[in-house]
Amino acid sequence: MVENRSKLEPEVQKILSHVDNDENFLLSGGAGSGKTYSMVQVIKQVILEKPSSRIACVTYTNAAVKEIDERVNHKNLTVSTIHDFLWDNIKHFQKELKCSLIDILNDDLEPNIKNPEDTTIPEAYFDALEEGIQYKEYLKLKDGIISHDEVLILANHMFKTFPKLCDILKDKFKLIFIDEYQDTQREVVEIFLEHLSQTQKKSVIGFFGDAMQSIYPDGVGELNIYKGSESGKVKEVKKAQNRRNPRLVIELANKLRTDGIIQVPSSDSTAPNMIGGNIKEGNINFYYSNSDDLDLAKKKIAWNFGNAKETKILNLTHNLIAPKAGFSSLMGIYDGDKIISYKDRVKKYINDYKIKIDFSDKTFGEVIAILEDGKTASELKKIRPTEGMQQFIDSNRELYDSAKAYNYNIISKIYLDKDSLIDDKKQDVDDENKKGSKRDDLIKHLFKIQNNISLYKTEQYNEFIRATEYKISSMADKIKLKETIQELSDNVGGKTIEEIINKADECGICRKDDKLSRFISEKEYVYNRVKSIKYSEFQNLYNYLEGYTPFSTQHKTKGTEFNNVLVVLDNGRWSDYNFEYLFNPEGSLNELELNKSKNRSKIESHPKILLRTQKIFYVCCTRAKENLAVYFNNPSDAVINKAKDWFGLDNVCGI
Repeated sequence: MVENRSKLEPEVQKILSHVDNDENFLLSGGAGSGKTYSMVQVIKQVILEKPSSRIACVTYTNAAVKEIDERVNHKNLTVSTIHDFLWDNIKHFQKELKCSLIDILNDDLEPNIKNPEDTTIPEAYFDALEEGIQYKEYLKLKDGIISHDEVLILANHMFKTFPKLCDILKDKFKLIFIDEYQDTQREVVEIFLEHLSQTQKKSVIGFFGDAMQSIYPDGVGELNIYKGSESGKVKEVKKAQNRRNPRLVIELANKLRTDGIIQVPSSDSTAPNMIGGNIKEGNINFYYSNSDDLDLAKKKIAWNFGNAKETKILNLTHNLIAPKAGFSSLMGIYDGDKIISYKDRVKKYINDYKIKIDFSDKTFGEVIAILEDGKTASELKKIRPTEGMQQFIDSNRELYDSAKAYNYNIISKIYLDKDSLIDDKKQDVDDENKKGSKRDDLIKHLFKIQNNISLYKTEQYNEFIRATEYKISSMADKIKLKETIQELSDNVGGKTIEEIINKADECGICRKDDKLSRFISEKEYVYNRVKSIKYSEFQNLYNYLEGYTPFSTQHKTKGTEFNNVLVVLDNGRWSDYNFEYLFNPEGSLNELELNKSKNRSKIESHPKILLRTQKIFYVCCTRAKENLAVYFNNPSDAVINKAKDWFGLDNVCGI
């Protein structure tokens, strides 16, 4: 059946030759190159030639699992996320699991899992657990429950420590493919390229991905140490074609790459970026102003920004999007409450200094007073708010006074994070939510209200009845229901979130449940802040998270594509990126060098920030299938000159 390979693309043929020679391989390809297509072709050919061989395909997200499952459905193919794959292959070895977990907790190994006890954990610590070590969405080590991060650390330790696990895995799967390898943590790569090589049994590990799209901080990024002649653990196959982007976007993207891959338009006349056998030209434009008015740029660009499926506006952070999408107050609560940050500072002080006082009957204010009592000025500095916290407190005295009045045990357990508000964002309304939302129970309840309203308004009446158990027995009931929905959606006016929660409960559209009641009881401080926000602001948040708006973060857009893409270059408060560095790397470094002693840490971090920024910009630009626009507020002359070089003189415009 080898002769059938001649019809496959050249890169797939090269990969199959490596498979024949039991050689690990890496398919490197830029955005839009069809890496997943190549992987699917390899899987299908291996199944055709070796129908009894079992293949594992592991990837980064549940959405990718679904996509691959739909393209190849075979009994000998296992497709799963990396966490699920590793857990499935260690979960039955409970003795080794318990020993490994205790080793890591006691020996302070790196990377580490935090010890829940103050003393060394005994060998029999987990023996009494009826269900052994379990993997769930949260971490509770005393009960033997681990979460995502711990699975990776444990699996790495176990495959390194127990070679028999390596043999078992190799016997089970002769081929293991890792999709989007650049997003996979280093511990995972170590398992497949170092620990598995401890044994003599044969297996082939294949990696598919793009180092230029490694935009997550915990990803391995690249496999350079395994590729060269010295290591020889991985044979690289490069895929240069681009099936997605028009010519001008490809040329711009090539200027951003740092790994030597120069993309070329696909030779396949049926590729999305081809028309009548010719590559689409596309449009790239760079706009700048000194007014920080994105609406001016949108008017100049003149796209249909109301079509979220065709057009996206990419910002670096949710915080930058919040004021534009209309949910600033909610974001300010979940990602800007410095009183809760101060509470965390106090809690850390108590833990770090092992203070054994029983604070269970004390208020937050009383705890602060007890900790400050008798302290010197230098000691007080460790307890009192930082400068930023103090500024927030001074501006929100009433809120701070209310926080100090709460029982310390209650407020000490309150955790605020923007993921509790904005986790599970969709690119458009058809996207499926990822597994394991981090939204808190208050936000989930508000989503339930809005989802029930949406079921009614989209005429999914049977689903609406099932979700609400709403009773309709007459025409009058139908009329009343229509009026209620209008009041809860289109006519909310200045009504607050609390008013809508109460109204939805009274009318039977969404009953208050135990989870909401528990949230209000345990996190009253948060509820009291959120309840007074106008419900219309939550509706704006809902529309953003459900993909009804053109807004998206630059990180969340990876793996997707749109006809029109507007990239907003604004670092916000995120020091991990710097778009000035991107367009003016030498000039920005020279400027830092002028005051070297003051900027030493910035000079040292400059190359990393530059590379990080190059990668996120590359990812953003290569989402565009037709038109790409970039907006930079208040750029330097050096930025404008580089933009003219990259985009073309006629495509750079001040507004």
